[in-house]
Amino acid sequence: MITPFDYFEHRRACKQKQLERSTRIANLPLQYRSPISQYEREILSKPIEELVQDVRKTIIKPIDILRSYGKVAIKAHAKTNCLTEVMINPGAEKWIENINLRGPLAGIPVSLKDSISVGGFDVSVGYSRNVGKPYAEDGTMVRILRDAGAVPYVKTNLPVTLLSFESANDVWGRTTNPHNSKYSPGGSTGGESALLAYGGGRIGLGSDVAGSVRVPAHFAGIYSLRCSTGRWSKGGMNTSMPGQEGIPSVFSPMARTLPDLVYFTKSIIEMKPWEYDHSVHPLPWRADTYDKTKSQKPLRIGVMRTDGVVPPSPACARALSTVASALSSAGHSVNDIHPPAPSRALIIASALLNTDGCRTFLSYFRTGEWMDPGAGQMAFYASLPPPIRYIHYLFVKYIKRDSLWAELISEFRERSAYEQWKLVAKREAYKAEWHAWWQDEAKVDVILTPPNATPAVPHDGMKDAVSSCGYTFLFNLLDYTAGVLPVTHVDSALDALPSDFNVLGLNGVAKGAYKHYDATKMHGLPVGVQVVGQRLQEEKVLAVMESVENLLEAEGKKYELLEID
Repeated sequence: MITPFDYFEHRRACKQKQLERSTRIANLPLQYRSPISQYEREILSKPIEELVQDVRKTIIKPIDILRSYGKVAIKAHAKTNCLTEVMINPGAEKWIENINLRGPLAGIPVSLKDSISVGGFDVSVGYSRNVGKPYAEDGTMVRILRDAGAVPYVKTNLPVTLLSFESANDVWGRTTNPHNSKYSPGGSTGGESALLAYGGGRIGLGSDVAGSVRVPAHFAGIYSLRCSTGRWSKGGMNTSMPGQEGIPSVFSPMARTLPDLVYFTKSIIEMKPWEYDHSVHPLPWRADTYDKTKSQKPLRIGVMRTDGVVPPSPACARALSTVASALSSAGHSVNDIHPPAPSRALIIASALLNTDGCRTFLSYFRTGEWMDPGAGQMAFYASLPPPIRYIHYLFVKYIKRDSLWAELISEFRERSAYEQWKLVAKREAYKAEWHAWWQDEAKVDVILTPPNATPAVPHDGMKDAVSSCGYTFLFNLLDYTAGVLPVTHVDSALDALPSDFNVLGLNGVAKGAYKHYDATKMHGLPVGVQVVGQRLQEEKVLAVMESVENLLEAEGKKYELLEID
C-alpha cells in the first residue's frame, strides 16, 4: 500500500493480532482457567527427563502436562505480556494425541521464539506487514521437535528488528521482566525468558546473534546455551535480516533449570539434526566429554573480568567473583586472563552485522510503526551523510577524546562488497588470533565472564545502551559455545556504585550502560555468569555449568527460582 496510507493497514493488523491472541486465550477449555491443583504442582516440579519417563510408563498423561504448563503460561502472559501466538487450542490439544511416545521429549511442551515457523500460524517477527500470512508447514526445527515427541504450545515475544536487549513491538506490545515490571526481560528472546522465569514452561527455543538467548537468561534468571553454528539446525524461521551471514544467528536452547537445559540440548543432538538440515555437522552427543569434564579436577578456569569497553557493574562483578571463588575453594585452577582485545571484536562485529546500512530491517517497517530505540540509534548513524558522519567522528574522537565510541560511530554505515570482504578477512584473522592465544598461552578449559556489564535495563534503556553488548557479541564473532546460568540477585546494599565512581570518565558505550545502573531500583533483579568454551564444545560448557551450580549449592548459594504462583 502507498505511504502514508499503509499506516491504517498497520494499525488494523496490530489490532487483528492482539484480538486473535486474546480470543484464543478466552476460548481455552476451562481447565486452563482453574486454580493450580496439587497434582499439577507435582507435574510442574518434575524435570523433563522424569516427565518423559512418566509419560512412557503411562503414569502421567501428556495432556495433563500440556494443561499444567499452559495454565501457568497464561498466568505468565497476564503478568508480563510474553506470548504472541497461543497455539494451545486449536493446535497443541489436538497435536498431543499423535505424539511420538518413543521420542526423547515425549509429551513435553516447548515454547518457541516468535520468529520460528509453525505450520498454520503467522511468523510476524513483530512487523505488522507479516500479519495474516500463516506458514504452510512447520520449519525444520519444529519438525525435529515434533519427531522427538515435543509439543509446541506457545510462541513468545521479541523486539521488532531483533536487534535489542528489550522485547517490544507494535504487533504484540511490550514484554516485562517477571521480577520487576519496570525492567526488560532481555532480547531478542525476551518473551522466552519471561515465560520460563515465571514457570510457564520448562524448555524453550530461541536464537542468538549478539547475545539473544544469553542476555535474556541473565536479565530474567534462567539458563541458556549459545550453540556454535552447525550444532543445531538453523532452518525454519523468519528474520529481520535474511542473508546476513557476517555474524550468523544460531538456534539455541533455553530452560528454567540446568538439568532441563542439558537434557534438552542432548535430546535435540541425539535426533541427528544433520539428517534434517544440510547446515548441521554430523556430530553426535559426546557423553564421554561431558562425563570427563564433570569429574575433571582441577579444571583450568580463565576469568575475563572486563571486555575492555564497559567495566562490569558491582552486581555483575560480585556474581563473577562468587563463582570464581567457589571453583577456587574446590581446588580448581582459577586465574585472571587477558585475551586479544575484546574491544576490537565489538567494532568488527558491529560493522559486519549491519553492512547493509540497516536497510534490510528498515525495509519491513510501515508508516508510523514503532522503532526499537536501540535499533533506531543504529539506523540514525547509518543514515548520516558521509561528510556529517565524518565531522561527528572527528568531534567525538578529538574534542570528546573518545576514540572507541568515535570508531563505532564511523562503522555504522553501508558497505560495498569490497569493504565487506575486508571485514570478513579481519574477522577471520581475529578468530585465528584468539585460537592461538587460547591454545598456546591461556591453556584453559573454559572462560568465565559476565554476560553483560549490568543487570536488566529499564524499558527503552537500549537507546543509551545500544552498543553495550561486548560480553556476548564477542563470542558470536568467535563462534564459541557459551552458556549462562543465574547466580544471585542485585542487592541494594552490596551493589551500589562506589562514591568515587566517575561516569564522566567512561567512554560513550559505557556511559550509556551506566546511565541506568541503580542498585536500589534494581534490587532483586537476577544476575548471571557466562561460561565460555571453544567452538563446538557444548558438552564441556554444560558440564562446567553443572559443576559451578553444584558448588554454589554446596555453599548454600544456589540461585533461587521464582516460585510458581
